[in-house]
Amino acid sequence: MKRLGSHALIALLWLLHWLPLPLLAALGRGLGRLLWALAGSRRRIALRNLELCFPAWTDAQRVALAKDHFGWLGRSLLERGLLWHASPARLRRLIVIEGPASFADTHPGPLMWLAPHFMALDVAAAAIQLFVARPGCSIYQAQSDPVFDAALRRARLRFGNAKIFARNETAKPLMRAIKEGRGFFNLPDMDFGRKDAAFVPFFGVPAATLLAPSRMARLLGMTVQPVIAEMLPGGRGYRVRFHEPWADFPSADAEADALRMNRWIEERIRANPAQYLWVHKRFKTRPAGAPKLY
Repeated sequence: MKRLGSHALIALLWLLHWLPLPLLAALGRGLGRLLWALAGSRRRIALRNLELCFPAWTDAQRVALAKDHFGWLGRSLLERGLLWHASPARLRRLIVIEGPASFADTHPGPLMWLAPHFMALDVAAAAIQLFVARPGCSIYQAQSDPVFDAALRRARLRFGNAKIFARNETAKPLMRAIKEGRGFFNLPDMDFGRKDAAFVPFFGVPAATLLAPSRMARLLGMTVQPVIAEMLPGGRGYRVRFHEPWADFPSADAEADALRMNRWIEERIRANPAQYLWVHKRFKTRPAGAPKLY
């Protein structure tokens, strides 16, 4: 029965991708309103995150932002079908590229694209495959549902110039792919527990922050270039901004690098707070003796 439901969901996403983006976007915003009403646990997580990160805001301000966020979340869920099935030509028409996207193709050394968890994260991954000649690789969270996992892998590999590795696999295939010249699309800002992490402030709250971006960049001599994708209002498409590569990164201090990374992500969130992934328990792992926050 579960697999039947997965097949139905995948088929629905395929059907919806034929719609004009403005109509699909409107449906996504409607789905977001439904999720706000029904997904109580995720609503509470979002509001708690906003309370922790923006303590000076009023309750009304946080609720308004959270409702807006769920609208973007609904869009991201439905528009995944567009990213999974639309033709490369259609996606190129919908995506606006800003900044030095060509850096990856002129830089001779190893490269890491640093992509925080904004709602249009999958758009950033697609843009790299569609607008950048250098092939890429990334890590993904294997899904417990084999039907959905297969669909996810098929979608992310459909352009033929990427490799993905499950998070529970060894790092050796990933390291080999980077050494072969592939750019590494790295998602650095989720709570994966204490392993290979340090408690680094994120909006002033100690957050389990991966040290791997700094350590991997230092080990392999990688240049780090941040990439942020944004969903445009009204279904007008997407904007993907390739930022200037970071100077003096990594340093010899992985924890200081993690703090620099978190502060940079904070700046990007303040510029577009509604499209950051607030429904994730970013502060789930706590320092020893600290009370739980959720």
